[in-house]
Amino acid sequence: MITFEQTDNLVNIAVLGEFTLTDFKEFETQSIYKLTSPGAVNLLFDLRAMLAYTVDVAWEEIKFFNREHNHDFSKIAVVTEDQWLTWQIWISRLFVDAEICVFTDYEEARTWVQG
Repeated sequence: MITFEQTDNLVNIAVLGEFTLTDFKEFETQSIYKLTSPGAVNLLFDLRAMLAYTVDVAWEEIKFFNREHNHDFSKIAVVTEDQWLTWQIWISRLFVDAEICVFTDYEEARTWVQG
């Protein structure tokens, strides 16, 4: 399950439990809609409560960020304490133009991505 909060230039996503393909499609729809607005768009992913994600989500994430929207976001902040996810995010930096940072503290991530 995911929750959304949108402000002027920020899409804030929190994942609770398993991150499914349906959840990812909802994220994709919200993000593409936000990209139609003028100005830079930033993302804040709160993954502290994510328990797992499905393989099809991993594939869709690769397509979405690395192929279709690799130049569309300005900043991406990810909040997680999971070392494996942190490594995956650092590898993603090779393919995405956005400035990407990983945080363990939500408020610190929110301040950075909004700054």
